[in-house]
Amino acid sequence: MPDIIVVEDNVEIGNLLCDFLRKENYTVSLADTGKKALELYEKYGAKLMVLDIMLPGEVDGFTVCSKIREDSNAHILIASAKTDKESKLKCLDLGADDYIEKPYDIDILLAKIKGIFKRKYSIDEIVEGSLKLNCVTKTLIVNDKKVEVTTKEFDLLKLLIDNKGVTLKKAFIFNAIWGSDSESEMQTLTVHIKWLREKIEKDPKNPEHILTVWGVGYRFE
Repeated sequence: MPDIIVVEDNVEIGNLLCDFLRKENYTVSLADTGKKALELYEKYGAKLMVLDIMLPGEVDGFTVCSKIREDSNAHILIASAKTDKESKLKCLDLGADDYIEKPYDIDILLAKIKGIFKRKYSIDEIVEGSLKLNCVTKTLIVNDKKVEVTTKEFDLLKLLIDNKGVTLKKAFIFNAIWGSDSESEMQTLTVHIKWLREKIEKDPKNPEHILTVWGVGYRFE
């Protein structure tokens, strides 16, 4: 499960926001239509959705908000250029948790997001078998011994553990951690998976935890 799905039809603005969020160590996916946003959410879920209202195609932000809220308590933060009272009330009636007008101050938006995660998702430590991940210091303990990991390695392992038992496509993982799904850069993911296996598996060549699903991606067990 990614931390955040950004739904923004202006790809330049969307990518810029995703870059800011990744610098704050969130895992992020970007959707430029309402249809893609629902597909991403239905497949992977998310803790928070930053949602524009005016989106191309038949599925606008109102529809996305309504669909998500039908069976989920994920936080929905509307970020829209619509400033009229009616639009704001409609979003809140549909289940949105907050509303910020465009153009927004990025520091204000980040502060709102940090507040949401602090209140709703403040988990300092994840324990998975012999693995302990400290989400504050981004440190990893394996069999009671500290193992040095980079920030990207930590984020990758956390993403896999958060989605335990679910096969994640390579493109999805790469986009969530590095902010791209370029085929030419996928070797970076392969290398990081190799490094992680060397650090957490008893036998890296025959992994028990980080499994390869050939032709698709990876799954944590």
